[in-house]
Amino acid sequence: MEVIYTLIPGMMFLGLLFFAVLIWAVKKGQYEDMEGNASRILLDDDDDMMIQQPKDPHPEDIKDGDSKKSI
Repeated sequence: MEVIYTLIPGMMFLGLLFFAVLIWAVKKGQYEDMEGNASRILLDDDDDMMIQQPKDPHPEDIKDGDSKKSI
């Protein structure tokens, strides 16, 4: 029976703590866009990542006949 006297205030403290975290998360906007991430995973947007052009060739890769000047 003595354990209940410590468990009840402890559970009240944890309940208030979790409630405060919930209020903080709602105010920060954690639950604003519930549908966005669910539909974003279905989009196939990795095609652009697969086709990447090299940015600049290395100076040793440039041949003498190329129109680009070496650095």
